[in-house]
Amino acid sequence: MDGVTGPDELASTLRGWRERLVPGRAGLPVHGPRRARGLRREELAVLAGLAVDHVVRLEQGRASAPPVQVCVALARALHLSDAEQERLFRLAGHELGGGRVGRLVPESTRRLLERLDDHPIAVHDAMWTLIAWNRPWVALLGEPAARDDERNAVWRHFTGSPSRTVLTAEERDDYEASLVADLRLAYSRYPSDPELAALVDRMGSMSDGFRSRWDTPGADGLCRQPACLTVVHPDVGRLDLDRDVLVTRHGDLRIVVCTARPGTESAARLALLGALEFESMAPPG
Repeated sequence: MDGVTGPDELASTLRGWRERLVPGRAGLPVHGPRRARGLRREELAVLAGLAVDHVVRLEQGRASAPPVQVCVALARALHLSDAEQERLFRLAGHELGGGRVGRLVPESTRRLLERLDDHPIAVHDAMWTLIAWNRPWVALLGEPAARDDERNAVWRHFTGSPSRTVLTAEERDDYEASLVADLRLAYSRYPSDPELAALVDRMGSMSDGFRSRWDTPGADGLCRQPACLTVVHPDVGRLDLDRDVLVTRHGDLRIVVCTARPGTESAARLALLGALEFESMAPPG
């Protein structure tokens, strides 16, 4: 709408996207005629994993700029195209391009999260900040933190944040080397990104282990992420999973996919975890 800027433009754009999306396309059942066009705010909140009040405040222009993970969740729930998602990010005040780490999750990657919903999958940006995930990922590893810095794998590992994953000494060494090498590569590709520069500075002051690895770049060599992931889950016990990291051509994203070998105890426990998650989401009878 001409002449509308800032929160008001974001509000009117979100309302327009919500009102155009029919419930059937969003995967919601339709029972009889509906007075409102498109989705209700309550339905959008459920699909995006947000509080209804948050959606209301965004659509009324009363909320502060939504963070990256909220934009990604809204783009997924509203079935936005890549161009529409880019517009959402800009309206939310997130700068794109200009030597900055890409945080847009392409439509094709969002479909991957939705369709492979029996495997834990997560999407990280080039500095290893978690920006999108599916329900099996949450069931396996717990709800991601609300703050961007606390969802960053480098920050979490080198500050000793609580984790359900277990690493051997060799796996820990490989993991640390690969994280720092990948962060160094991102640093060379995105020299103008202030969040990336701030992360490197903060980690250097907080962690001797990180600083030692960062200060000796020749030690990176041919590092790789550990191919296995061991998780000790409070409800189902130990799971030994294969862990694959895929790098996208668009946006420089890292997609982490966890699978269990068929016929193993870990496969049975992963299936049990999915069943427990399904039961927890079911409405009371």
